[in-house]
Amino acid sequence: MQGREKDTVTDRTLDVLEALAHTSRLADIAAATELPKPTVHRILQRMVARDFVRTDGQGHYTGGPRVLSLAGRYMRRLDLPHHAYPVLSRLQQSTGWTVHLALLTGDEAVYAAKLEGTKPYHLASRVGMQLWLHSTSVGKAMLARMPDDRVHALLQRAGMPSRTPDTICDEDSLVAELAAVRARGYAEDREENETGVRAVGAAITDYTGEVVGGVSVAALVHMPAEGTAAWRGDQVAAAAREISALLGTP
Repeated sequence: MQGREKDTVTDRTLDVLEALAHTSRLADIAAATELPKPTVHRILQRMVARDFVRTDGQGHYTGGPRVLSLAGRYMRRLDLPHHAYPVLSRLQQSTGWTVHLALLTGDEAVYAAKLEGTKPYHLASRVGMQLWLHSTSVGKAMLARMPDDRVHALLQRAGMPSRTPDTICDEDSLVAELAAVRARGYAEDREENETGVRAVGAAITDYTGEVVGGVSVAALVHMPAEGTAAWRGDQVAAAAREISALLGTP
């Protein structure tokens, strides 16, 4: 019985802490958790005493410094390629294409993980390889999560070199494509970064909603396609959302 009571207290505390991420008023937290106001108030006061919660004394509460400190420590210790591997592996098995995990570093991205596809060939990409954002599916997916003014500023700094005859090298044309990427949830690389290679990518975000990377699948264009680009796009977008959840994205 004591064990069950302890679990009940833990569940209530976690419910309050989770509700606090969406609302700040005591009454709203009580409504979201379906707990009595006195119970919610008691839990909040305990967390205030431990610096997990701050209060303005007027019935409003926010996350405290200890929550932020723990979140920061967790993020610094998180080995994303390792934690994302099960998701990447399932994506590789379901699509048969080569899977990449890329991380945003300044005005470019870098491959942090690669799982070879099930087909009898190997792509030239490798872990540690830097890549342009404007010419890759994963890069365009990252750009699509940024406001247009930030995209223009980034492209002005980084440039838009032609990687192949199909590379989009005009800012306005790329921004127009990014609007389509936002609408469908994934980006496509139609031999824009490497002749003979096509790819589909989606962005990864962290607990603040900021884009931090992306995941993609790629294959040679002359290989027979099993399924549509939209099907693969949906698969990649789902994997990106699952990895984003590991980083705290709601």
